[in-house]
Amino acid sequence: MKIIVAGGAGYIGSHVVFELIDQGHDVTIFDDMSLGSEKNIDPRANFVKGSTMAESDLDSVCQDRFDCMLHFAAWKAAGESMTNPGKYAKNNLNGTINLINACDRYDIEYFIFSSSAAVYGMPEYLPLDEMHPLNPGNYYGATKLMVEKNLKWFSDLKGMKYASLRYFNAAGYDVQGRITGLEKNPQNLIPIIMEVACGIRNDMQVFGNDYSTEDGTGVRDYIHVNDLAVAHVNALDYLVNNKKNLLVNLGTGKGHSVRSVIEKTEEVTGKAVKFKVVDRRNGDPDTIIAISKLANDLMNWIPTHSDLDTLIRSTWQVYKEYVR
Repeated sequence: MKIIVAGGAGYIGSHVVFELIDQGHDVTIFDDMSLGSEKNIDPRANFVKGSTMAESDLDSVCQDRFDCMLHFAAWKAAGESMTNPGKYAKNNLNGTINLINACDRYDIEYFIFSSSAAVYGMPEYLPLDEMHPLNPGNYYGATKLMVEKNLKWFSDLKGMKYASLRYFNAAGYDVQGRITGLEKNPQNLIPIIMEVACGIRNDMQVFGNDYSTEDGTGVRDYIHVNDLAVAHVNALDYLVNNKKNLLVNLGTGKGHSVRSVIEKTEEVTGKAVKFKVVDRRNGDPDTIIAISKLANDLMNWIPTHSDLDTLIRSTWQVYKEYVR
């Protein structure tokens, strides 16, 4: 199939591009390179530099006629979304609507959306499933939920079929070592820990050590980016074969505490990770883990690389080149 991947030079998007091409698809990357890396561009893909905010850019690339749009071109820092909501409204909402409208103009039949567990907000029960109430606790999560609602409307009114994949904490790097570009201004735990291990940062903050968890630090569900990439290909197959929309969680059902991730990093790297315990952040729950039974049942998806050892070792293979 002919596929366009918006944000395909970024961290998750680039891994998905490699997997799509490995499975025989014809892929075009569409990216403004604000967060993308040239190192991450699969040489087998076509590349078009452009912005989701420019309809002329979208017209230029989409007129080549595609079967599916995959969307990773969004801002993703939950904390920043609370201090600069306008930035997130412009890119995550307006930019996505522009992508959906382009799909409508050029008869792109399938749309796969990088959504987030942030649509659920504070967990009312664990593990989270797709029936959990939707009550985002930050504006980033709210933008993801608003896009999901728009996709449903466009599907009902225009017939476009979509998959909304709700990720938890994407982590790790390509297990084959093909992707080596670092994330720009990372906000997630594992790359921050890696920057400390490398000497890029002197230390890091741990937000609270008095949670109701085994070691007092927050517990999260981490999913390897290669497992996410496979899930996207499986989601495309589901849309094509079933002509039905798809909305599923992508998680492991297991959690790792902040302290355990730091300790595993020290074990793998042989480097000390200095940290300071500071106050909790507002809205951070003790534990978030997900169940992905629906993804397994509907699209035969099971994560195979998401154990903590693989997550850390595959990440260190990239970051160790930056040790200072």
